[in-house]
Amino acid sequence: MGLIVQKFGGSSVADADKIRNVARIITETYRRGHSVVAVLSAQGDTTDDLIAKAAEINPNGSKREMDMLLSTGEQISCSLCAMAIEAMGYPVISLTGWQAGVRTNSSYSNARIKRVAPERILAELDKKCIVIVTGFQGINKYDDITTLGRGGSDTSAVALAASLHADLCQIYTDVDGVYTADPRHVEGAKKLDEITFDEMLELATLGAQVLHNRSVEMAKRYNVNLEVLSSFSGNPGTKVKEVVKNVEKTHVSGVAKDKDVARLALVGLDDTPGIAFKIFSLLAKAKINVDIILQSIGRGDTKDISFTVTKSDKDEAKRLLEENKAYLGFDHIDVSDDIAKVSIVGAGMINNPGVASLMFEALYNAGININMISTSEIKVSVLVDADDADRAVQAIHNKFFSEFGGNV
Repeated sequence: MGLIVQKFGGSSVADADKIRNVARIITETYRRGHSVVAVLSAQGDTTDDLIAKAAEINPNGSKREMDMLLSTGEQISCSLCAMAIEAMGYPVISLTGWQAGVRTNSSYSNARIKRVAPERILAELDKKCIVIVTGFQGINKYDDITTLGRGGSDTSAVALAASLHADLCQIYTDVDGVYTADPRHVEGAKKLDEITFDEMLELATLGAQVLHNRSVEMAKRYNVNLEVLSSFSGNPGTKVKEVVKNVEKTHVSGVAKDKDVARLALVGLDDTPGIAFKIFSLLAKAKINVDIILQSIGRGDTKDISFTVTKSDKDEAKRLLEENKAYLGFDHIDVSDDIAKVSIVGAGMINNPGVASLMFEALYNAGININMISTSEIKVSVLVDADDADRAVQAIHNKFFSEFGGNV
Protein backbone atom coordinates (compact mmCIF):
# COMPACT_ATOMS: atom_id res chain seq x y z
CA MET A 1 0.00 0.00 0.00
CA GLY A 2 1.01 3.63 -0.32
CA LEU A 3 1.95 6.69 1.68
CA ILE A 4 -0.78 9.33 1.87
CA VAL A 5 -0.48 12.87 3.21
CA GLN A 6 -3.80 14.33 4.37
CA LYS A 7 -4.30 17.99 5.25
CA PHE A 8 -7.27 19.24 7.27
CA GLY A 9 -8.18 22.93 7.46
CA GLY A 10 -9.45 24.93 10.40
CA SER A 11 -13.14 24.30 9.67
CA SER A 12 -12.48 20.54 9.63
CA VAL A 13 -11.08 20.57 13.20
CA ALA A 14 -13.18 23.40 14.64
CA ASP A 15 -14.60 21.45 17.61
CA ALA A 16 -14.44 18.10 19.39
CA ASP A 17 -16.91 16.33 17.09
CA LYS A 18 -15.09 17.54 13.98
CA ILE A 19 -11.75 16.44 15.40
CA ARG A 20 -13.22 12.99 15.99
CA ASN A 21 -14.44 12.99 12.39
CA VAL A 22 -10.93 13.84 11.18
CA ALA A 23 -9.54 11.06 13.39
CA ARG A 24 -12.02 8.67 11.75
CA ILE A 25 -10.91 9.66 8.23
CA ILE A 26 -7.25 9.26 9.16
CA THR A 27 -7.71 5.88 10.83
CA GLU A 28 -9.88 4.55 7.98
CA THR A 29 -7.04 5.36 5.59
CA TYR A 30 -4.58 3.68 7.98
CA ARG A 31 -6.82 0.59 8.27
CA ARG A 32 -6.73 0.19 4.50
CA GLY A 33 -3.01 -0.44 4.83
CA HIS A 34 -1.63 3.02 3.99
CA SER A 35 1.00 4.92 5.89
CA VAL A 36 -0.54 8.25 6.90
CA VAL A 37 0.92 11.66 7.61
CA ALA A 38 -1.77 14.20 8.54
CA VAL A 39 -1.20 17.96 8.53
CA LEU A 40 -3.59 20.09 10.59
CA SER A 41 -4.45 23.77 10.73
CA ALA A 42 -5.48 25.60 13.89
CA GLN A 43 -9.08 25.13 15.03
CA GLY A 44 -11.69 27.45 13.52
CA ASP A 45 -10.93 31.08 14.34
CA THR A 46 -8.04 30.30 16.69
CA THR A 47 -5.47 32.22 14.64
CA ASP A 48 -7.67 35.31 14.51
CA ASP A 49 -8.30 35.02 18.25
CA LEU A 50 -4.55 34.85 18.93
CA ILE A 51 -3.96 37.92 16.77
CA ALA A 52 -6.61 39.75 18.78
CA LYS A 53 -4.96 38.70 22.06
CA ALA A 54 -1.62 40.02 20.82
CA ALA A 55 -3.23 43.34 19.89
CA GLU A 56 -4.50 43.70 23.47
CA ILE A 57 -0.94 43.44 24.78
CA ASN A 58 1.09 45.10 22.02
CA PRO A 59 -0.47 46.19 18.72
CA ASN A 60 3.05 46.48 17.27
CA GLY A 61 4.46 43.17 18.45
CA SER A 62 7.41 41.88 16.43
CA LYS A 63 6.82 39.34 13.70
CA ARG A 64 9.12 36.90 15.47
CA GLU A 65 6.99 36.94 18.62
CA MET A 66 3.79 36.75 16.56
CA ASP A 67 5.12 33.57 14.92
CA MET A 68 5.90 32.15 18.35
CA LEU A 69 2.32 32.88 19.41
CA LEU A 70 0.46 31.82 16.29
CA SER A 71 2.27 28.48 16.03
CA THR A 72 0.49 27.33 19.19
CA GLY A 73 -2.85 27.08 17.37
CA GLU A 74 -1.72 24.17 15.21
CA GLN A 75 -0.08 22.46 18.18
CA ILE A 76 -3.41 22.43 19.99
CA SER A 77 -5.35 20.87 17.11
CA CYS A 78 -2.63 18.29 16.42
CA SER A 79 -2.33 17.12 20.01
CA LEU A 80 -6.12 16.91 20.38
CA CYS A 81 -6.40 14.89 17.16
CA ALA A 82 -3.63 12.57 18.33
CA MET A 83 -5.50 12.07 21.58
CA ALA A 84 -8.66 11.21 19.63
CA ILE A 85 -6.76 8.63 17.61
CA GLU A 86 -5.18 7.22 20.78
CA ALA A 87 -8.67 6.80 22.22
CA MET A 88 -9.56 4.73 19.13
CA GLY A 89 -6.66 2.40 19.86
CA TYR A 90 -4.27 3.32 17.05
CA PRO A 91 -0.55 4.15 17.32
CA VAL A 92 -0.05 7.87 16.73
CA ILE A 93 2.35 10.71 17.42
CA SER A 94 2.02 14.47 16.91
CA LEU A 95 5.01 16.55 15.80
CA THR A 96 5.61 20.28 15.51
CA GLY A 97 6.91 21.69 12.24
CA TRP A 98 10.48 21.79 13.53
CA GLN A 99 10.25 18.20 14.86
CA ALA A 100 9.02 17.17 11.41
CA GLY A 101 12.10 18.75 9.82
CA VAL A 102 10.51 21.74 8.07
CA ARG A 103 13.33 24.25 7.53
CA THR A 104 12.48 27.76 6.37
CA ASN A 105 14.08 31.11 5.67
CA SER A 106 13.82 33.90 8.24
CA SER A 107 10.94 35.91 6.77
CA TYR A 108 8.84 35.87 9.93
CA SER A 109 5.07 35.69 9.32
CA ASN A 110 5.54 34.74 5.66
CA ALA A 111 8.44 32.29 5.62
CA ARG A 112 9.37 30.11 2.66
CA ILE A 113 10.24 26.44 3.04
CA LYS A 114 13.88 25.82 2.07
CA ARG A 115 13.93 22.08 2.64
CA VAL A 116 12.34 19.27 4.61
CA ALA A 117 14.46 16.80 6.59
CA PRO A 118 11.90 14.00 7.11
CA GLU A 119 14.04 11.53 9.10
CA ARG A 120 11.91 11.79 12.24
CA ILE A 121 8.70 11.25 10.26
CA LEU A 122 10.17 8.25 8.44
CA ALA A 123 11.32 6.75 11.75
CA GLU A 124 7.81 7.06 13.18
CA LEU A 125 6.25 5.59 10.04
CA ASP A 126 8.63 2.63 10.31
CA LYS A 127 7.13 2.03 13.77
CA LYS A 128 3.70 1.87 12.04
CA CYS A 129 2.63 5.11 13.71
CA ILE A 130 0.18 7.60 12.27
CA VAL A 131 2.05 10.92 12.21
CA ILE A 132 0.21 14.19 12.85
CA VAL A 133 2.18 17.32 11.89
CA THR A 134 1.44 20.98 12.64
CA GLY A 135 0.86 22.89 9.43
CA PHE A 136 1.74 26.52 8.72
CA GLN A 137 5.09 26.45 10.54
CA GLY A 138 8.75 25.53 10.49
CA ILE A 139 12.07 26.59 11.96
CA ASN A 140 14.80 28.88 10.62
CA LYS A 141 18.59 28.83 10.90
CA TYR A 142 18.39 30.62 14.24
CA ASP A 143 16.16 27.84 15.64
CA ASP A 144 13.26 30.31 15.76
CA ILE A 145 9.74 29.17 14.94
CA THR A 146 8.46 30.70 11.70
CA THR A 147 5.04 30.68 10.08
CA LEU A 148 4.25 30.42 6.38
CA GLY A 149 1.45 32.98 6.05
CA ARG A 150 -2.28 32.52 5.58
CA GLY A 151 -3.09 29.19 3.94
CA GLY A 152 0.37 27.89 4.81
CA SER A 153 -0.86 24.50 5.99
CA ASP A 154 -1.59 23.58 2.36
CA THR A 155 2.03 24.36 1.55
CA SER A 156 3.22 22.35 4.56
CA ALA A 157 1.27 19.33 3.33
CA VAL A 158 2.55 19.52 -0.24
CA ALA A 159 6.14 20.05 0.94
CA LEU A 160 5.91 16.96 3.14
CA ALA A 161 4.31 14.96 0.33
CA ALA A 162 7.12 15.97 -2.02
CA SER A 163 9.91 15.19 0.44
CA LEU A 164 8.36 11.85 1.44
CA HIS A 165 7.57 10.93 -2.19
CA ALA A 166 3.98 10.33 -1.13
CA ASP A 167 1.61 8.53 -3.45
CA LEU A 168 -1.14 11.08 -2.83
CA CYS A 169 -1.66 14.41 -1.08
CA GLN A 170 -5.27 15.01 -0.08
CA ILE A 171 -6.39 18.51 0.92
CA TYR A 172 -9.56 18.22 3.00
CA THR A 173 -11.74 21.31 3.26
CA ASP A 174 -15.38 22.28 3.78
CA VAL A 175 -16.35 21.96 0.10
CA ASP A 176 -16.39 18.87 -2.12
CA GLY A 177 -13.57 20.03 -4.36
CA VAL A 178 -12.70 22.80 -6.77
CA TYR A 179 -15.76 24.52 -8.24
CA THR A 180 -16.28 26.79 -11.20
CA ALA A 181 -16.89 29.52 -8.59
CA ASP A 182 -17.35 29.66 -4.83
CA PRO A 183 -20.43 27.43 -4.30
CA ARG A 184 -21.22 29.26 -1.06
CA HIS A 185 -21.85 32.50 -2.92
CA VAL A 186 -22.47 31.73 -6.60
CA GLU A 187 -25.67 30.05 -7.74
CA GLY A 188 -25.09 27.18 -10.16
CA ALA A 189 -21.41 26.62 -9.35
CA LYS A 190 -20.29 23.22 -10.63
CA LYS A 191 -17.68 20.90 -9.18
CA LEU A 192 -14.76 20.03 -11.45
CA ASP A 193 -13.55 16.43 -11.59
CA GLU A 194 -10.07 17.64 -12.51
CA ILE A 195 -8.16 20.84 -13.17
CA THR A 196 -4.63 21.61 -14.35
CA PHE A 197 -1.93 22.89 -12.04
CA ASP A 198 -1.70 26.07 -14.12
CA GLU A 199 -5.44 26.75 -13.89
CA MET A 200 -5.51 26.02 -10.17
CA LEU A 201 -2.50 28.26 -9.60
CA GLU A 202 -4.19 31.13 -11.42
CA LEU A 203 -7.46 30.64 -9.53
CA ALA A 204 -5.65 30.47 -6.19
CA THR A 205 -3.65 33.59 -6.99
CA LEU A 206 -6.73 35.44 -8.23
CA GLY A 207 -8.76 34.98 -5.07
CA ALA A 208 -10.17 31.44 -5.03
CA GLN A 209 -9.64 30.26 -1.44
CA VAL A 210 -9.65 26.50 -1.98
CA LEU A 211 -5.85 26.12 -2.09
CA HIS A 212 -2.88 28.27 -1.12
CA ASN A 213 -1.20 29.41 -4.34
CA ARG A 214 2.26 28.48 -3.05
CA SER A 215 1.08 24.92 -2.42
CA VAL A 216 -0.11 24.60 -6.03
CA GLU A 217 3.16 26.01 -7.32
CA MET A 218 5.09 23.47 -5.27
CA ALA A 219 2.82 20.58 -6.31
CA LYS A 220 3.41 21.44 -9.96
CA ARG A 221 7.18 21.73 -9.49
CA TYR A 222 7.49 18.34 -7.76
CA ASN A 223 4.60 16.65 -9.59
CA VAL A 224 2.70 15.87 -6.39
CA ASN A 225 -0.47 13.86 -6.93
CA LEU A 226 -3.00 16.31 -5.45
CA GLU A 227 -6.71 15.99 -4.62
CA VAL A 228 -9.12 18.48 -3.02
CA LEU A 229 -12.10 16.98 -1.22
CA SER A 230 -14.51 17.48 1.67
CA SER A 231 -13.91 16.24 5.20
CA PHE A 232 -17.68 16.12 5.72
CA SER A 233 -19.36 14.57 2.68
CA GLY A 234 -17.19 11.59 1.79
CA ASN A 235 -17.68 12.35 -1.93
CA PRO A 236 -14.88 12.12 -4.51
CA GLY A 237 -12.99 15.38 -4.89
CA THR A 238 -11.14 17.26 -7.62
CA LYS A 239 -7.82 16.01 -8.98
CA VAL A 240 -5.21 18.70 -9.63
CA LYS A 241 -2.78 17.49 -12.29
CA GLU A 242 -0.52 18.51 -15.14
CA VAL A 243 -2.85 17.49 -17.98
CA VAL A 244 -6.62 16.94 -17.88
CA LYS A 245 -8.84 15.16 -20.36
CA ASN A 246 -11.17 18.01 -21.25
CA VAL A 247 -8.70 20.89 -21.60
CA GLU A 248 -9.84 21.73 -25.14
CA LYS A 249 -13.52 21.09 -24.53
CA THR A 250 -13.92 23.48 -21.61
CA HIS A 251 -12.51 26.88 -22.47
CA VAL A 252 -13.16 28.38 -19.01
CA SER A 253 -12.63 26.38 -15.83
CA GLY A 254 -13.55 28.92 -13.20
CA VAL A 255 -14.46 32.42 -12.10
CA ALA A 256 -12.64 34.00 -9.14
CA LYS A 257 -13.07 37.18 -7.10
CA ASP A 258 -10.49 39.08 -5.07
CA LYS A 259 -11.46 42.06 -2.91
CA ASP A 260 -7.99 42.44 -1.41
CA VAL A 261 -7.06 44.94 -4.11
CA ALA A 262 -6.08 48.61 -4.16
CA ARG A 263 -5.41 50.75 -7.23
CA LEU A 264 -2.83 53.53 -7.37
CA ALA A 265 -2.69 55.98 -10.28
CA LEU A 266 0.28 58.24 -10.88
CA VAL A 267 -1.14 61.22 -12.73
CA GLY A 268 0.87 63.64 -14.86
CA LEU A 269 4.07 61.61 -15.21
CA ASP A 270 6.85 62.97 -17.37
CA ASP A 271 6.60 61.13 -20.69
CA THR A 272 10.25 60.09 -20.76
CA PRO A 273 11.94 56.72 -21.45
CA GLY A 274 12.49 54.54 -18.38
CA ILE A 275 9.76 55.99 -16.19
CA ALA A 276 8.02 52.63 -15.77
CA PHE A 277 11.32 51.06 -14.75
CA LYS A 278 11.86 53.77 -12.14
CA ILE A 279 8.42 53.25 -10.62
CA PHE A 280 8.32 49.48 -10.47
CA SER A 281 11.95 48.97 -9.48
CA LEU A 282 11.26 51.14 -6.42
CA LEU A 283 8.29 48.98 -5.51
CA ALA A 284 10.18 45.75 -6.20
CA LYS A 285 13.00 46.74 -3.86
CA ALA A 286 10.38 47.24 -1.15
CA LYS A 287 8.99 43.75 -1.93
CA ILE A 288 5.65 45.21 -3.04
CA ASN A 289 4.03 42.97 -5.62
CA VAL A 290 2.25 44.70 -8.50
CA ASP A 291 -0.50 43.04 -10.49
CA ILE A 292 -2.55 44.82 -13.17
CA ILE A 293 -0.77 47.72 -14.90
CA LEU A 294 -2.33 50.26 -17.28
CA GLN A 295 -0.41 53.06 -19.02
CA SER A 296 -2.10 55.83 -20.94
CA ILE A 297 -0.91 56.88 -24.38
CA GLY A 298 -0.01 60.30 -23.07
CA ARG A 299 -1.15 63.87 -23.42
CA GLY A 300 1.48 66.29 -24.56
CA ASP A 301 4.53 65.65 -22.42
CA THR A 302 2.74 63.66 -19.70
CA LYS A 303 1.04 60.31 -19.20
CA ASP A 304 -0.64 58.35 -16.40
CA ILE A 305 0.22 54.90 -15.03
CA SER A 306 -2.24 52.92 -12.90
CA PHE A 307 -1.51 49.63 -11.14
CA THR A 308 -2.87 47.40 -8.40
CA VAL A 309 -1.38 46.07 -5.16
CA THR A 310 -2.83 44.25 -2.18
CA LYS A 311 -4.59 46.45 0.35
CA SER A 312 -1.92 45.69 2.95
CA ASP A 313 0.73 47.19 0.62
CA LYS A 314 -1.32 50.25 -0.38
CA ASP A 315 -0.08 52.70 2.27
CA GLU A 316 3.54 51.65 1.96
CA ALA A 317 3.42 51.95 -1.84
CA LYS A 318 1.87 55.41 -1.63
CA ARG A 319 4.42 56.57 0.94
CA LEU A 320 7.33 55.28 -1.12
CA LEU A 321 6.13 56.93 -4.31
CA GLU A 322 5.41 60.27 -2.63
CA GLU A 323 8.88 60.26 -1.07
CA ASN A 324 10.28 59.89 -4.61
CA LYS A 325 7.92 62.36 -6.29
CA ALA A 326 10.70 64.63 -7.53
CA TYR A 327 12.68 61.65 -8.87
CA LEU A 328 9.67 60.22 -10.70
CA GLY A 329 8.14 63.51 -11.80
CA PHE A 330 4.35 63.26 -11.38
CA ASP A 331 1.58 65.64 -10.32
CA HIS A 332 -0.28 63.52 -7.76
CA ILE A 333 -1.37 60.02 -6.74
CA ASP A 334 -4.96 58.79 -6.80
CA VAL A 335 -5.63 55.83 -4.48
CA SER A 336 -8.73 53.63 -4.36
CA ASP A 337 -9.40 50.43 -2.43
CA ASP A 338 -13.13 50.30 -3.12
CA ILE A 339 -12.54 47.91 -6.00
CA ALA A 340 -12.38 44.19 -6.72
CA LYS A 341 -10.70 41.97 -9.27
CA VAL A 342 -12.87 39.45 -11.09
CA SER A 343 -11.21 36.86 -13.30
CA ILE A 344 -11.91 33.93 -15.60
CA VAL A 345 -9.37 31.12 -15.93
CA GLY A 346 -9.11 28.33 -18.48
CA ALA A 347 -6.29 26.48 -20.22
CA GLY A 348 -8.49 26.15 -23.30
CA MET A 349 -8.84 29.92 -23.77
CA ILE A 350 -5.62 30.30 -25.76
CA ASN A 351 -7.00 28.49 -28.80
CA ASN A 352 -10.52 29.88 -28.61
CA PRO A 353 -10.96 33.52 -29.67
CA GLY A 354 -13.94 35.42 -28.32
CA VAL A 355 -13.82 34.22 -24.72
CA ALA A 356 -12.91 37.68 -23.41
CA SER A 357 -15.68 39.32 -25.43
CA LEU A 358 -18.24 36.98 -23.84
CA MET A 359 -16.99 38.01 -20.41
CA PHE A 360 -17.31 41.68 -21.34
CA GLU A 361 -20.76 41.06 -22.78
CA ALA A 362 -21.88 39.50 -19.49
CA LEU A 363 -20.69 42.56 -17.58
CA TYR A 364 -22.30 44.93 -20.10
CA ASN A 365 -25.66 43.13 -19.81
CA ALA A 366 -25.41 43.40 -16.01
CA GLY A 367 -24.66 47.13 -16.22
CA ILE A 368 -21.23 46.75 -14.65
CA ASN A 369 -18.43 49.11 -15.66
CA ILE A 370 -14.88 47.82 -16.22
CA ASN A 371 -12.07 49.96 -14.79
CA MET A 372 -8.98 48.00 -15.90
CA ILE A 373 -8.25 44.82 -17.86
CA SER A 374 -5.39 42.32 -17.70
CA THR A 375 -4.95 39.19 -19.83
CA SER A 376 -2.65 36.19 -20.18
CA GLU A 377 -2.83 32.92 -22.10
CA ILE A 378 -5.16 31.33 -19.56
CA LYS A 379 -6.85 34.22 -17.74
CA VAL A 380 -8.71 37.48 -18.17
CA SER A 381 -8.99 39.79 -15.16
CA VAL A 382 -11.01 42.99 -14.80
CA LEU A 383 -11.26 45.59 -12.07
CA VAL A 384 -14.79 46.59 -11.08
CA ASP A 385 -16.29 48.57 -8.23
CA ALA A 386 -16.34 46.51 -5.02
CA ASP A 387 -20.13 46.86 -4.77
CA ASP A 388 -20.45 45.20 -8.19
CA ALA A 389 -18.10 42.27 -7.52
CA ASP A 390 -20.63 39.65 -6.47
CA ARG A 391 -22.99 40.53 -9.32
CA ALA A 392 -20.08 40.43 -11.74
CA VAL A 393 -19.06 36.92 -10.70
CA GLN A 394 -22.63 35.65 -10.97
CA ALA A 395 -23.19 37.29 -14.36
CA ILE A 396 -19.95 35.91 -15.79
CA HIS A 397 -20.60 32.47 -14.33
CA ASN A 398 -24.09 32.44 -15.84
CA LYS A 399 -22.68 33.36 -19.23
CA PHE A 400 -20.16 30.52 -19.33
CA PHE A 401 -21.73 27.77 -17.26
CA SER A 402 -25.49 28.25 -17.44
CA GLU A 403 -26.21 29.46 -20.94
CA PHE A 404 -23.63 27.27 -22.63
CA GLY A 405 -23.17 24.39 -20.26
CA GLY A 406 -19.49 25.14 -19.64
CA ASN A 407 -18.42 24.62 -23.24
CA VAL A 408 -17.20 28.10 -24.11
